[in-house]
Amino acid sequence: MSVVWTMIAKRLGLGLLTLFVISIIIFGATELLPGDLATSILGQSATPETVAAIRKELGLDLPAHTRYLNWLVAALQGDFGTSLANKRPIADLIGTRLGNTLFLALYAAAIAVPLSLMLGILAALYRNTVFDRAANALALTSISFPEFFVAYILIFVLAQSGLFPSIARMDASTSFGEALYRTFLPALTLTLVVTAHMMRMTRAAIINLLASPYIEMARLKGMNPMRVILKHALPNALAPIITVVALNLAYLITGVVVVEVVFVYPGLGQLMVDSVAKRDIPVVQAVALIFAAAYVLLNLTADVLSTLSNPRLIHRK
Repeated sequence: MSVVWTMIAKRLGLGLLTLFVISIIIFGATELLPGDLATSILGQSATPETVAAIRKELGLDLPAHTRYLNWLVAALQGDFGTSLANKRPIADLIGTRLGNTLFLALYAAAIAVPLSLMLGILAALYRNTVFDRAANALALTSISFPEFFVAYILIFVLAQSGLFPSIARMDASTSFGEALYRTFLPALTLTLVVTAHMMRMTRAAIINLLASPYIEMARLKGMNPMRVILKHALPNALAPIITVVALNLAYLITGVVVVEVVFVYPGLGQLMVDSVAKRDIPVVQAVALIFAAAYVLLNLTADVLSTLSNPRLIHRK
């Protein structure tokens, strides 16, 4: 087990280093935005004395590297500062929005992961049949369409008929069942986008193993084809499947911006878009850092799980 813990420690260190570099990019990108933040807040008619005062209040009079270090240390302590738009602590703004985004991502994952695994297994079992060709065609179609197009198609088909609401309203008083109903369309949109990748990877990983000698031996013994796939092929195909599932789960959390905007869903993506429009730089930095941390964490999890699923990578000789 020492090899496993050493591998996890190395991956964790690399993930922290990656996140550190990303934080520099996020802060540097906001620094390169054109215009002066203090002037944009006060307006063009502000006096130089007022601009100087607001710059001192926001810390803009300090060198860039000093402001970055102050921001990074505060962010590590959970303090992202105060929103420039409504003067509320950013941690309070993010708290509820983060929960809503995670709820939507888990809702879509609960539909997409079992569905994609089932379709991938069936497509591998009945490869080169009408079902396999139809599943691949539908997968390629869903991959080709951008999220907003899929969302508007679902709104036109399902929301216009009155089956589901076109706006996913959420608040503290919304019950769990009502939340599932209101967020079905955005969850279905994300499901259609990510299912194709996971289904095709599952199919390819299983088909790649079906020509192995031990699979041929299982078939010669007269085992049921479905049992051959589930018992012998699927466990050995877990590494690539876990990787693609984790990457798509990362997308469900970080790639919800467009979907949340279309359905006016109160998540981190909607908050980020609103903050960009209002030039609320501290909120944009905080949300971008959270998205980056979620993506790095899920990639790290995928790397560790895919390694643990393959004994040859753990016990190297």
